[in-house]
Amino acid sequence: MNSHIERRALLKSFAAAPLLLSPLAAGCAEHGSTTKAGTLNIGQISNSVAFFPLFIAEEKGYFKDEGIKLGDRPRLGTGAKVAAALKSGSIDLGAGVLTDAFNLAQNDPSARVLSSLVTEYYVDIVVGKSFDGPDAGAPLEERTKALVGKKIGITGPGSGTEALIGHLFDGIGKKAKTDATLVNLGSAATSALGALKSGRVDALSFFQPIGQQAEADGAGRILISPAAGHVPDMKGALHGVVFSTQKLLKKKAKEAEGFQSAMKRAQADVQGDPDKVRELLEKYLKDTDAKALDALVPILRKEMPESPSVERGPYETARRFHQASGLVEDAPEFAKIKADG
Repeated sequence: MNSHIERRALLKSFAAAPLLLSPLAAGCAEHGSTTKAGTLNIGQISNSVAFFPLFIAEEKGYFKDEGIKLGDRPRLGTGAKVAAALKSGSIDLGAGVLTDAFNLAQNDPSARVLSSLVTEYYVDIVVGKSFDGPDAGAPLEERTKALVGKKIGITGPGSGTEALIGHLFDGIGKKAKTDATLVNLGSAATSALGALKSGRVDALSFFQPIGQQAEADGAGRILISPAAGHVPDMKGALHGVVFSTQKLLKKKAKEAEGFQSAMKRAQADVQGDPDKVRELLEKYLKDTDAKALDALVPILRKEMPESPSVERGPYETARRFHQASGLVEDAPEFAKIKADG
């Protein structure tokens, strides 16, 4: 069977399964948000760097300034679980990656992308100390070929971490599923770094700041980084986003507007005083090596937009990647998925 067809079938089933959890969940979805006016429940996958502006807005009281009370703030582990929570109405906004919004849109055409958080693909290929291969200055094809036959840790099937490996292998005429061993590690940074250090995996395809942490503590090095321009056709792709459904956004229109205003202030802070950004980042990424934090500050200032407004250019770059890689069967046109306002 064609590899893209296989991948699409897997991802479609993976995305759909959590959205059909129970009659209770379906019933809640019909009623939209379960929170009171003025309150927003915001779920996110993890504490990856993409969601740093949410932390800033909360830490500095920007949501409060907009009259928004934050309710539940669960870390749900996967984009599929974020989508399921949106469908049930237990959260109003979901912070994830564009892949999650696309997967939700395949089951619910009312899916909408509200905020742009990161306009670079912030997943890196990180190799362990024992990796005997080219360095980051070698041609991309050579670096990718060095991953063939290796055990590569990803967060899970249907994720952007799996998609990057698939895209790179497609570029050298290989298939990640058969020409490497993909190991599902979940989204916890400690588990990923532990697997790399112990040799359970030879490499990781993982979101920032895993690569920076690995380099800071000597556990490994970044081999391929789309955000650094190593993968030309992924340069400038919209990746980190806040998404929801039209029904939820309509019910919480005032709160969504205030959320965007708070996020704009937070994203302006990221572009401001780097020392203050460093202080906030240390609070957000607790127990992260100081060297990793130092490395992250200039990276975040380059890959995070100045405004949460979703722009067509980064969206279309991401849309092309998702469709070419087979990560989604069909990605909505810009006008159909961008939230109003």
